[in-house]
Amino acid sequence: MALSAQWIPRWFNSIKLNSFITAAQLRNHFQRPGKTWLHGFSAQPQMSSGNCFLQWGFKTYRTSCVWNNSSQSTHSSRQKINSAQSTMLPSMNEQSLKIQKIPNFDSELSLEGLDDMPPLSLLQPISEEEAVQIIADPPLPPVSFTLQDYVDHSETLQKLVLLGVDLSKIEKHPDAANLLLRLDFEKDIKQILLFLKDLGIEDNQLGTFLTKNYAIFSEELENLKTRVAYLQSKNFNKADITQMVRNAPFLLNFSVERLDNRLGFFQKELELSVKKTRDLVVRLPRLLTGSLEPVKENMKVYRLELGFKRNEIQHMITKIPRMLTANKRKLTETFDYVHNVMSIPHHVIVRFPQVFNTRLFKVKERHMFLTYLGRSQYDPAKPNYISLDKLVSMPDEIFCEEIAKASKQDFEKFLKTL
Repeated sequence: MALSAQWIPRWFNSIKLNSFITAAQLRNHFQRPGKTWLHGFSAQPQMSSGNCFLQWGFKTYRTSCVWNNSSQSTHSSRQKINSAQSTMLPSMNEQSLKIQKIPNFDSELSLEGLDDMPPLSLLQPISEEEAVQIIADPPLPPVSFTLQDYVDHSETLQKLVLLGVDLSKIEKHPDAANLLLRLDFEKDIKQILLFLKDLGIEDNQLGTFLTKNYAIFSEELENLKTRVAYLQSKNFNKADITQMVRNAPFLLNFSVERLDNRLGFFQKELELSVKKTRDLVVRLPRLLTGSLEPVKENMKVYRLELGFKRNEIQHMITKIPRMLTANKRKLTETFDYVHNVMSIPHHVIVRFPQVFNTRLFKVKERHMFLTYLGRSQYDPAKPNYISLDKLVSMPDEIFCEEIAKASKQDFEKFLKTL
């Protein structure tokens, strides 16, 4: 009886230790309640393994007490207890083995299995849990007043920005914005960029060029090459063509027929030689792309209103091509002041046509200062002659020192009196 009383506490402590170890192992096999496995499997809350073993130990302890009260021997008690333990423990081990047999989807799902899986249908229903996990990009706005809403979704716009294209200017033209959104960079844009590079447009000039002439992407590459070949046939060298395209970005958007008509117009209207016509459009290529109305109007002004002869007009426009497209009012006001106020004759004006390319208030200020000093002498046949070129082209410091023979401070004080 005493021997049995000594063994029972030791045995009970061993049972508690075994139950603690086994419970810890079971918790490692089980996930926390509510944890989601692959394919929508969910682990349900399990009964506490510690409580299970404690209840089993308590029942076993009660059994041993009954055996002791019945005056059983110690050897018989040990056999009963061992038989009870052997009866209970295998069931828990079997449960542990069953838990360990839970399939590992990450390891068992091979690449071959993925290939054999049927394709998912867009109409296949999904669970609410799967629907919540879907992350969808925000939809593109069907209508927008800015290209900024589309830059994150368009590779074409992103690469154009990297080239230096100013989308804020292009988006002011709805047709141009729609054109860029429909283009594919590799198929539609890349070949145009390579063409411009071969033509001589530098990398740091592409952004400015494309911002002005985004419409070049709507042109066929073969048509662009044909127009370049036409200019080369008219003895424009590569440097001339590069300069013309850079200064007049829309030049290559015009057909060969229009380019030929423009060259023929200037050669016939101005009665220029082929070489002078070519030099004229190289220096001002906008003559080939702009409207012809200002040119025709200015030619009438020079002949009828200002009284210049045809050969004088030819001389002036070959030196200053901008005179063909200058503002009519500015031309008449400048001529009126220079010819009627400063008393400079036509033949002197023809020698220095830069005066038409100068701001009129600058001519007035300097002429009045020279008149105040008594040095306004513009006749080449007389002493102290002052040419129109020096009058309008020199900066204030040199003008005061070399022409007016006065200090710049005196000139500034005079201007305050006007």
